Amino acid sequence: MNNEKEDWALEQDLKYNRLTAFKLFAMTSSMVISVNELAPFGKTGPTALFYLLIAGTAWFVPITQMAGEMASIDGWEKGGIFTWVKGSLGDKVGWTAMFYQWIHITVGMDTMMYVIIGALSITFGTPWFNTTPIVRFILMMIILWGATAIQVIGIRKIGRIAEWLFILGIALTVILLIISFFVYLAQGHPVHMVINWHTIIPHHLNGTTLVAFVPFMLAFCGGEASAPHVKNLDHPKSYSKVMLALAATAICFDLLGSMAIGMTVPKGEIQNSTGFVYTYGKLLTSIGLPGDLLQKIVGVMLSCGIIGELGNWIAGPNQGMYEAAKEGYMPKFFAKTTKHGVPIRIMILQSSIVTVSALLITFTSGADADFAFNVSLAATTAQYLMVYMIMLIAYMVLKKKA
Repeated sequence: MNNEKEDWALEQDLKYNRLTAFKLFAMTSSMVISVNELAPFGKTGPTALFYLLIAGTAWFVPITQMAGEMASIDGWEKGGIFTWVKGSLGDKVGWTAMFYQWIHITVGMDTMMYVIIGALSITFGTPWFNTTPIVRFILMMIILWGATAIQVIGIRKIGRIAEWLFILGIALTVILLIISFFVYLAQGHPVHMVINWHTIIPHHLNGTTLVAFVPFMLAFCGGEASAPHVKNLDHPKSYSKVMLALAATAICFDLLGSMAIGMTVPKGEIQNSTGFVYTYGKLLTSIGLPGDLLQKIVGVMLSCGIIGELGNWIAGPNQGMYEAAKEGYMPKFFAKTTKHGVPIRIMILQSSIVTVSALLITFTSGADADFAFNVSLAATTAQYLMVYMIMLIAYMVLKKKA
């Protein structure tokens, strides 16, 4: 009887949860390669290029390789950062790291949804989507609980959806933005950012510079959040290669995407929640294309891509929390899954917390959508910094023991 149950469980795992390396790349890319920060970075000016390059090469590449190394250790395939930190620093610290990773995204999802709503407000010519708090909140709830409900179909199908949403909604839109930007430059249009040695490098390296650098460093966060799915990979050892490909792609997209916005749109016209789609319309019109029409199409594509990103953030860290719940760090009520292996109870808990944070931020911000975006982005950054500090210490302890 037990053998039959094990065979059935294996069959269900293969049917619903198996992932190829590309599907995991797509899932992880949609968690890391986000257009949420491109407008704020473009608004920062030339120094954004310096910060992004340093953050990508000196921070993100090492972090992804650490994640790949720790995920490849026998017995550490499940649970992600919870398992890694627990193995190096003990149970309590492992739980703390997992909790920080899980709780940070309850505010981070608000940031994603503000960008979705901003894009839709331009697409449909309905600015009141973005400026009326009650409308903004209702739309956020539709997006959030819809993304939560679809998780019941299983990791494999979510991975397939994420693959297409990432390609069509994130990768394609950023690539088209970059191509349009190069055409804009080739046609000799004016640029609103001067790029040279003196403008890129910060004039003073002090505490203020470090504070300004942190958001850029954490723009690349999330690469390790899909690590709980290593156990679902057809070839788990390919995880390190997936992370390296992710690092290269993320650095290129963020550098060129932020330049495209900062150099083609005057700083005063860039809004954080709508800047990406607004830039498209302005850029495409400048190079002789029907910008108003294409802007609307891009707005829909972008919204779908970020919804895919949102779904992956629901799926990723919650797998780690499920492993923690099975080991007694949460009430046993949460250590249950659907027949497809989805920890839906933890997902509902998370989405409930997101609902509360969305309620507080949206209604205290009033009609100022950019203020709401900035508050949620700052809160996300502060919380995720703690995750990485713990992860770095755990890795150093691991290497010292080796």
